[in-house]
Amino acid sequence: MSLATQLRDLLRSGVHRIGELELQTDVYGFPYVICHMADAELSTEPAFGGLEIHEGPDDARDLSTYAEDGTYRFTKGQTNLKRGWVMVLESEGDLMLALDQFYPACVGLFVARQGGTLEIETLRDKLNRQTGMYRFARSISDPGAQKLVQEICGPAHQCAKKILWRLDADTPLDDSEASRFNGIPGDLSESEAIPLLCREACNHFVAECRKAAKAEFEAKAAAAEIKPSA
Repeated sequence: MSLATQLRDLLRSGVHRIGELELQTDVYGFPYVICHMADAELSTEPAFGGLEIHEGPDDARDLSTYAEDGTYRFTKGQTNLKRGWVMVLESEGDLMLALDQFYPACVGLFVARQGGTLEIETLRDKLNRQTGMYRFARSISDPGAQKLVQEICGPAHQCAKKILWRLDADTPLDDSEASRFNGIPGDLSESEAIPLLCREACNHFVAECRKAAKAEFEAKAAAAEIKPSA
């Protein structure tokens, strides 16, 4: 069964949300309609409530690239998707194309996890593959990495993804809002939404690991230079 067909069946079962996207079916003759979750009520009004209409999946990339204030969305999992638009789609294939631009591989990751085939990469495995200027990220301490998760991950820091990875095979993430988040923005049950899944640390997290590791190194070097008074 194709991913598009499985997505169709999920929508028929009551799923209507992925990330900040509201997914609707059979609206004014269109098989599929998507919009920002905050615009869900407008999208069912006549003329889509004045929302800017986009036909087909081609504009999904542009809609998902910049936030409302024009800033670049450096990860697609950020909770700053702009509002004011609606996208009408003619098939589940077009729906998949659109979703893969808003949230790359979101449906495939969910289906793989449900089927027990999703591969998860630990943070240490991710960092150990880094080269060049990011190679220094490998030296970040476990406490430093745990602190970073709480400082840059989770909905409090505009990340809508559920973290699946651990520091290493034997070290889970510390309990926090970030580590507990289920990947579903808003107050919905898990039967109504496909969660956004984070199977490996993103490039933004790796870049922050490099900065934190450098700060740790410099702090140790400074401490070593301090000599006790006679």
